[in-house]
Amino acid sequence: SSLHKPIKHYPPKVHSSFFPSFPEDNQIFTQEKTNLCSSSLTIETEQKTMANAASGMAVEDNCKLKFLELKKRTYRFIIFRIDGQQVVVEKLGNPQETYDDFTNSLPADECRYAVFDLDFTTNENCQKSKIFFIAWSPDSSRVRMKMVYASSKDRFKRSLDGIQVELQATDPSEMSFDIVKSRAL
Repeated sequence: SSLHKPIKHYPPKVHSSFFPSFPEDNQIFTQEKTNLCSSSLTIETEQKTMANAASGMAVEDNCKLKFLELKKRTYRFIIFRIDGQQVVVEKLGNPQETYDDFTNSLPADECRYAVFDLDFTTNENCQKSKIFFIAWSPDSSRVRMKMVYASSKDRFKRSLDGIQVELQATDPSEMSFDIVKSRAL
């Protein structure tokens, strides 16, 4: 009968010195609640994240506010850049500006994030609009810059609620108006 006793496994003790410490304003706060319900274990985890743990990048509140204004047609496009440890607004395009004005505003040798509100006509002759998220990472930009922008992209994009199409470009030909319009249809 001693052969049939269940074996108990205990998790190893982990000392707090194994976990990295974050600066106060980039700290990750986690609350865990454990419920035991008739032999089933449910763990609910709620995380409040002020910064991306992988990249350490914060998103300036102004980025979200200006994006909301773009959705209300106040701007045609917004160009964002990473400044230090946060994403900030670099340029706002007024509603009269064109797609060419937008692409000419992107630096030739530095990475940027951008959103563009594209108005177009469908094959059925209907007027439509779609908001594009564009990750601009030119081949001529520094490798470290490309890595920082790539590692922060998903979190930043998630902070902008309402993106309909994503486009990644390393060369102007990869984001020509024809390509953008075909992605919108």
